Amino acid sequence: MGTVLIAILLPFVCAALIPLLYRRLRRIAHLGWFVLSVPIILFILLARYIPQIAGGKTFIHTYEWIPSFSINFTTYLDGLSIIFSLLITGVGSLVILYSIFYLSTKESLHHFYCYLLLFMGAMLGVVISDNLMVLYTFWELTSVSSFLLIAFWHHRKASRAGARKAMTITVFGGLSMLAGFLMLYVASGTFSIRDIVANVEIIREHSLFIPALLLILIGAFTKSAQFPFHIWLPDAMEAPTPVSAYLHSATMVKAGIYLVARFSPVFGGEAIWFWLVSGIGLITLFWGSFNAVRQTDLKALLAFSTVSQLGLIMSLFGLGSVAHYFGYAESSIIYTQASFAALFHLINHSTFKGALFMMVGIVDHEVGTRDIRRLGGLMALMPVTFTIAVIGGFSMAGLPPFNGFLSKEMFFAAVLAIRHVDVFSIDSWGILFPIVAWVASIFTFVYCMILISHTFFGKLQPAKLDKKPHEAPIGMLISPIILCLLVVSIFFFPNVLGHYILQPAMASIYPTYPSASDLTPHIYAWHGVNTELLMTIGVIIIGIILFKTMKSWKPIYRVFSPKYTFNTYYNYLIDFSEKGSRKVTNRYMSGNLTHYFVYIYVFFVALIAGYFIWSDALAFDFAKDSPVDSYELMLVFVMMFAAIWMIFAKGRITAMLLNGVLGYSIAFFFVIFRAPDLALTQLVVESVTTALFLLCFKYLPDLMPEISRLRVKWSNAVIAIFVGATVTLVGLAVVHYDRFETVAEYFNDAYDLAGGSNIVNTILGDFRAFDTMLEVVVLLIAGLGVYTLTKLKPRKEEADHEN
Repeated sequence: MGTVLIAILLPFVCAALIPLLYRRLRRIAHLGWFVLSVPIILFILLARYIPQIAGGKTFIHTYEWIPSFSINFTTYLDGLSIIFSLLITGVGSLVILYSIFYLSTKESLHHFYCYLLLFMGAMLGVVISDNLMVLYTFWELTSVSSFLLIAFWHHRKASRAGARKAMTITVFGGLSMLAGFLMLYVASGTFSIRDIVANVEIIREHSLFIPALLLILIGAFTKSAQFPFHIWLPDAMEAPTPVSAYLHSATMVKAGIYLVARFSPVFGGEAIWFWLVSGIGLITLFWGSFNAVRQTDLKALLAFSTVSQLGLIMSLFGLGSVAHYFGYAESSIIYTQASFAALFHLINHSTFKGALFMMVGIVDHEVGTRDIRRLGGLMALMPVTFTIAVIGGFSMAGLPPFNGFLSKEMFFAAVLAIRHVDVFSIDSWGILFPIVAWVASIFTFVYCMILISHTFFGKLQPAKLDKKPHEAPIGMLISPIILCLLVVSIFFFPNVLGHYILQPAMASIYPTYPSASDLTPHIYAWHGVNTELLMTIGVIIIGIILFKTMKSWKPIYRVFSPKYTFNTYYNYLIDFSEKGSRKVTNRYMSGNLTHYFVYIYVFFVALIAGYFIWSDALAFDFAKDSPVDSYELMLVFVMMFAAIWMIFAKGRITAMLLNGVLGYSIAFFFVIFRAPDLALTQLVVESVTTALFLLCFKYLPDLMPEISRLRVKWSNAVIAIFVGATVTLVGLAVVHYDRFETVAEYFNDAYDLAGGSNIVNTILGDFRAFDTMLEVVVLLIAGLGVYTLTKLKPRKEEADHEN
């Protein structure tokens, strides 16, 4: 088994073991210390591949899963997937270390770490899978596991609502993405991403190319919280801070960005791809930064800042896709640098945003509130936390000497360069790119100043705080300190990252370029006085002015009425769907069993009889039928007599005995047709059910005559006749249908194929073995459910609360 496959499976295996071992492990030490070993081991295993991948090597392993449908578990570790894998495991290690000190031992830690490992394994599966169907499977698993993590504090209504919203939007996007994947399969004939990239010229000519592009982008936009699907991310901040630091800075929200980067070689160069990815990205960048300024909760501020930063990264990948239009040329290298900046900022964002989330968690944990209106004056009391906030905040604002400055300068260079492209009508609209980017960067600077100033400067307000402020324990500070050290180190040594990590990833995004080194610019902290630097100076000057004069211009947010927000429209859509479905349900869920049978039978007749008539499948040829003997006719008349008499029976016992006559008559038919095993089964089942029914009827009141209108009786009779006629005609049509070879011919060789002389038993035991096994599993699950319900007892505190 390959190391890469172990990296995917290990979190799932450990997650499965946690419920079994946590009681023993927690007696030894905090459960988090055992879980911490998983991402550390995975990070070390994956980091060993860096030198080889930097040298241009990729690692591919295929494990057969469903080969008949071209669905195999193929792992593909290249420059792009190694970046995300290291972020998933590296940041995951720091988050778990942080959670050990953040979460109380009174919390349901075994659930928390189980969900976290499930999510980690799912994310690794997304970024390492080469098969589209396997990628989609892991993609939806990230939605499920993130739902569990966001709703971890399920006793809070806001946590449950945030989890539902996140899952609703991301699963909708996932289904859209699945449809796009299936279209790609139809166009290319393969589920392999590598093969799709290799045959992209053929796929571009297919009629499903553009629909697949649009559907896949919907999946990416919903996952990465792009406008207008961004509304789930702020509500998801109801999760514990370690979850926010992991999911919403380094992993889950980056899945959509990974999808765009991975499919850039397929869809890049298309005008619609360029405008959607870059345009939606810029809108998201501006809208997220604009709304972050108005927030009064620190995590809400960081949520909108995450939306904004994700839009920045997304827009850069859109700008970089122009290079695919020109192909390999010296003049197009400048556009590839936008993708390089996207990858660079992807890593930078994970470092400074992870540190900021942890900083906010420390403030909330040690002070008891995240409301900036109640905070202030914490710098002297929490100096280390203040330092973390300054490093992370200034990096996000794009100030030196922090890594965010480098990637932000490259972002400005990319939006300035795109103005000179003479395709896709960019020459007309290209001027908007640097303007929107610059304005959004000003708001980014403002909310970074709000984050730092309103929390740590000003006057301390102890009366408004829930706890006495003090510095966090060292264990809670280790993880954000490490991230802050990375923020500073990357600024001073960016080209180490560029050569070993970013360069091979660029080769994955631009596979047709002969040399990845041409795609990797040398990163400088100082480029001299140029337009990008002047834009940064302008951001700082205007940002300071806006920050100092916030009281005079902040009322502009009142223009945006709460009645016309995307959240309002989302809530209206959910309420409308619930009310509509409730109305439809109440129409047919009348509580009357007769009504339910009427619905079922009418639908059955309309669907089955309608299809057979429409397809001209009701063909009969009685010439080939065997002759009907007199005793067979006698049995038929006995069954008809019993069935009709049952309708007019006035007592339950009489009706039950007549039902037994029908069952025993069927058993006699099995004997006549030389099926003694079926006859024996029918006799046993009929005898047992008849006895049980008679036993139950002993304790039931007498059967009361049903009083119904004549119209209802006639309609029921008509439905019954049509159902009986439909079943009879379908049975005759199946017997006389000769357009396809009968399946019975295959089972004639049952002895040679399965070693059984009894065809029925062989079908059940061998040919339908998997189906039979699933039926047994269903019975097992039902039995476990019944056992659990009978043994389940309320907790003592719950019982006391109810009393």
